[in-house]
Amino acid sequence: MHRALVSHAHGDHAVPNNGLVYCTAATKAFMDHRHGLKLFTEFSVVKYGIPFLLNDVKVTYYPAGHMLGSAQILMEYAGERYLYTGDFKTQEDKSCEPFEYIKCDHLITETTFASPEYEHPDPVSVLKELVTENVNVVIGAYAIGKAQRIAKVLSDFFPEIPVYVHPEIVPFNDIYSAHGFDLGQWKPYRRAEFKEQEQSFYIVSPSQFKRFSRNKNVLKVFATGWKQSYYECDRVLPISDHADWNGLLELIKRADPKKIYTVHGDGTFIKEHLKDSKIAVEIL
Repeated sequence: MHRALVSHAHGDHAVPNNGLVYCTAATKAFMDHRHGLKLFTEFSVVKYGIPFLLNDVKVTYYPAGHMLGSAQILMEYAGERYLYTGDFKTQEDKSCEPFEYIKCDHLITETTFASPEYEHPDPVSVLKELVTENVNVVIGAYAIGKAQRIAKVLSDFFPEIPVYVHPEIVPFNDIYSAHGFDLGQWKPYRRAEFKEQEQSFYIVSPSQFKRFSRNKNVLKVFATGWKQSYYECDRVLPISDHADWNGLLELIKRADPKKIYTVHGDGTFIKEHLKDSKIAVEIL
């Protein structure tokens, strides 16, 4: 039987056709919704901090702070500790479990934004800039994770402004609520109601965001940690669910590994930064 340790529910990490998947309860709920009967998978639901054995390897899941249910995976074998971060962020996010620092001997980490040029700002500050525009804003965001984080920040800090969510995002918001994360006073999208507002926010997935490319009656922003958006927009909303340069350095400092393996990005800057340290870096 094919077995998979799944870190979180985004499509590039959680895929069908594995016989047995180990994951958190929230990740299972997302996978059930996205794949349904097409998955043909057995699940073993894992709780944070509770180890289990897979052959002779002790495996423990810890919060990764990337989105609801996301996990780092610690594997212990023959006296060595191997930590796979999955996608992670250390920045505060009240829409999901906070990142937990874990000591290890071998760190396998994503390096999506592993460059000194990336320092992600506070989401509250960048959303406040949009609030001062006093217009209707369409926000493009990934349907699981970023959409909920933005809805939560808007509801917490700007409760007087209506927040609408596209129907395809609503089931994911409901999964968040079912797992104890209240995203605030968002509403399912109603076109007529949205158009009547003098100021409101409408959160849509990337596929739906494309439909607004020629709409001049709204401000179109796309949420991404990159300097530019892959989608046509009026501006980039610099909100990322990955660690920036300083977040990666803090992870390395507190994990205190002997060796680092970089994945999902370019580890060149990390390797250069650590060249005079005792930490070996291998770029995968």
